[in-house]
Amino acid sequence: MGVNPAPPAGPPDPPPPADLSVPGFISPLQSALPDAVTQVSYWVGDWTMIVATNRLLDVMRHLRTAQEASFDACCDVTATDWPPRAERFDVSYALFSTRHRHRVRVKVRVADSQAVPSVTSVWPSANWLEREVFDMFGIPFDGHPDLRRILMPDEWQGHPQRKDYPLEGPGEMLLENPMDWLRLRYEP
Repeated sequence: MGVNPAPPAGPPDPPPPADLSVPGFISPLQSALPDAVTQVSYWVGDWTMIVATNRLLDVMRHLRTAQEASFDACCDVTATDWPPRAERFDVSYALFSTRHRHRVRVKVRVADSQAVPSVTSVWPSANWLEREVFDMFGIPFDGHPDLRRILMPDEWQGHPQRKDYPLEGPGEMLLENPMDWLRLRYEP
């Protein structure tokens, strides 16, 4: 019997290679909002900016309105769960500029029950996407116009995409023997 390896503490978020030039919208953002971007990463052809949660709205407004950025589409909002970390969730925003035809991922790291500012005032399309993240991971969004479950019933307990969510579902009995299931199913 082997030893189980420790669970991963999160993605590596590697820095860009030294010979790769940073896109023209990142440096102006870093100059305009010092200390807002905590890390710039490049992985498999995608640029990622890790942003301080309290500066998220400032960064998103800049990315939407700055001429060199012009990110007019919030294509996706999602999250990943890394339970070993103190800030266990990465909330990721996939942005696209139809004018410049470039994309970027913006990430914030948040602890359990820590709220993330809603970006629905910048991109209304984030409304349903943030609701899905709230429903599946339990991450609240401050300032969201209608934060409620979107996929699971209102009375559902827990958040199914968390890594600590029970595989059997909340309150379900784990029956390993099919005969036990049949007996319970047809008992009077």
